[in-house]
Amino acid sequence: MRLDPGRRAGVFTLAILLTMGAAGCVHPNVAPPAQAVAPTLTGDAAHPGEAQGWVRTELYFGLGPADHPEQGISESDWRDFLDREVTPRFPAGLSVEDVYGQWLSKGKAEPSRLRSKALIILYAGTDENKAKVDAIRSAWKQKTGHQSVLRVTQPADVSF
Repeated sequence: MRLDPGRRAGVFTLAILLTMGAAGCVHPNVAPPAQAVAPTLTGDAAHPGEAQGWVRTELYFGLGPADHPEQGISESDWRDFLDREVTPRFPAGLSVEDVYGQWLSKGKAEPSRLRSKALIILYAGTDENKAKVDAIRSAWKQKTGHQSVLRVTQPADVSF
């Protein structure tokens, strides 16, 4: 079968396009397929891919009256405390959230409404680490004269 010159050009163009597609030519606006990424971290003892016996501890620190942010502990004082007392004990990582809290002091009829910080630490539940948490609580009480630092500790299924 003979093709006229117009059809011959169309077949030739189609052949080139099919060859380019087979050779892997990709349009510049089309992203290449994503490579698989492992869901867990490997090779970092401080942040294991899978951890057994870890706990999550939340510590709640009152900073001062909610209605008077100029009173109490400043943001700068909080950061100094974090840098001096917390980070050296748990350098692998932690989280801090701004929270609002209420606290009923011994002998008071009404609770205090407080600007507060919640410190969240995930760590291996060893006696050494529990002692570090208690040292942080004691340091805050000594710094501020507060009666307490609330601690909440729960088992944690951890994977980095």
